[in-house]
Amino acid sequence: MDHDQTGCEAAPEGPMLCINNCGFFGSAATMNMCSKCHKDMMLKQEQATLAASSIGNIMNGSSSSSGIEPAITANVEISVDPVEPKIISAEPLVASGSEESLEKKPKDGPKRCSNCNKRVGLTGFNCRCGNLYCAVHRYSDKHDCPFDYRTAGRDAIAKANPVVKAEKLDKI
Repeated sequence: MDHDQTGCEAAPEGPMLCINNCGFFGSAATMNMCSKCHKDMMLKQEQATLAASSIGNIMNGSSSSSGIEPAITANVEISVDPVEPKIISAEPLVASGSEESLEKKPKDGPKRCSNCNKRVGLTGFNCRCGNLYCAVHRYSDKHDCPFDYRTAGRDAIAKANPVVKAEKLDKI
């Protein structure tokens, strides 16, 4: 069959590069542009027509509240420059003699039980008295804990359950 009789064109000899010289291949359907360049061009044309129509509406004084406004959707790319964080050291305004007492240095050595001096590492238990204990001495009766659990419990119950008193009713 001959191409003249069917009305079809012959395919080009090889692939064509994009006319914007971006390095990708274009096609005749996208005006010899790659898909990205074609999409960018169509987006620019759409934005230009919307800008022209909005300027025309402003110049004519017509408001767009009388009809339905067209929905505008576009991908917006925002470039953000990396920001380097600034380290600000806050120094307390205290006399120079008491500065050493305010600064507490973390322990450099391994964590140890306060009772038997056994290394506990990550498995240590912090007690309410503020000390660190191993699995054997973690209970308050095993390490002679000075924390008063009884008064702490009473205070917690008193705080959670306030006294409710009804107002006196007037006699009729």
